[in-house]
Amino acid sequence: MAFNQTKRDRAKTRLKLLSARFQALIGSILFLGLASAVGALFFFAWLADEVLEGDAKTFDETVRVFVHGFAGESLTALMQFITMLGSTLFLSILCVSIFVIFMIKNLKRAAVLLMTTMAGAVILNFALKMSFGRLRPVPFFDTPLPDSYSFPSGHALYAACFYGVLAWLIAARIQNKSLRILIWSLAVLLALLIGLSRIYLGVHYPSDVIAGYAAAVVWILTVVLIDFTFQKWRRFFKNNQASDGRRLDSGIGKNNLN
Repeated sequence: MAFNQTKRDRAKTRLKLLSARFQALIGSILFLGLASAVGALFFFAWLADEVLEGDAKTFDETVRVFVHGFAGESLTALMQFITMLGSTLFLSILCVSIFVIFMIKNLKRAAVLLMTTMAGAVILNFALKMSFGRLRPVPFFDTPLPDSYSFPSGHALYAACFYGVLAWLIAARIQNKSLRILIWSLAVLLALLIGLSRIYLGVHYPSDVIAGYAAAVVWILTVVLIDFTFQKWRRFFKNNQASDGRRLDSGIGKNNLN
């Protein structure tokens, strides 16, 4: 019996060590994911400055003038409404509300993934804006300019992260393929319209919006990868624990028979 108890203690110790190492790995992946997103956007900015040598400004102004050419009272009112759907206040209220709903429905994993994605988006947005310090363009329609820097677009980054991760969490729980496609299509369309509204209102350069989307894609993929790895490891951990338990029980049974 003492020998079997020692084997059981060793198995528990091994599992605890594996769990601790895995938690450290998850933390490292989170950090590397954020660092990769920042690095990717620094590379984008360097490439635009070194290779294009001012072509980015030409691109920004060309797109701004083209979009502004569609200006009209009705369209302006619509764009002001759409841009509100990507504002920090609106998304914060919506995010907290959905988090509470997930917790009530006992969807703790979904709640954690939602808050992790948005927390990372806030960190990315702040770090990149402070690093680049790009001034905002002259706005259209006398739109009030936010106090923050222009690059990247926080609206584009937050909208892509929030609606993207929400679509992922909801679609994963739906069997109907057509409905999943519809959910993803609506999420992508809404994120794109929010980015377009920032260009239309003149409070961001097009390259700001593209950068916001780029950061969002990198960060969402990082979160998805972490979740996938964690779920795989969790299943392995449970199977390994169950297998050790069966072996120990079998050994105890044999000793009792002897």
